[in-house]
Amino acid sequence: MPDFSRRDFIKLALCAGAFAAAPRLAWADQAPRALSFYNLHTGESLKLAYCENGRYVPSAMEALNHLLRDYRTGDIHPIDPSLFDQLYALQRRMETPGTYHVISGYRSPKTNQMLHAHSDGVANHSMHLEGRAMDIRLPGTDLALLHKAALSMNAGGVGYYPDSDFIHLDTGRVRRWG
Repeated sequence: MPDFSRRDFIKLALCAGAFAAAPRLAWADQAPRALSFYNLHTGESLKLAYCENGRYVPSAMEALNHLLRDYRTGDIHPIDPSLFDQLYALQRRMETPGTYHVISGYRSPKTNQMLHAHSDGVANHSMHLEGRAMDIRLPGTDLALLHKAALSMNAGGVGYYPDSDFIHLDTGRVRRWG
């Protein structure tokens, strides 16, 4: 049997205590984060776990980028993963696992320029151009409550378009309009 001094015993006890008190790895306890979408313009639906074990799933991100493409041009652009985290957090606040209806995801420069020319509500330098914005509704959920919940997250830009029945979310600085 090894010869333990009192000092060795105290070191071992402190190390064991520190190990027991240390938080577990953040990803070890994280349940998969899943979302469900329906693209109103293409008729495509998608339900998937986009994040597992604290990591974004590359194949899920590709599928989401495709679903949220500019339907007018077919252009695909990477969508900011933190936008999906916002949507996931919003669903949890609303306590509903419903399917987001997508009005707009990524917009190509050509599409954004065309929309901007025909509407005051489309920004010239929209976050949609960077894959950092989405216009959505959550059927079965009151739009005003969805808007209020999105604002309470303080997670980016939130626009309110009750006449068109959607809210805008983006991963830019915290701001509001509408």
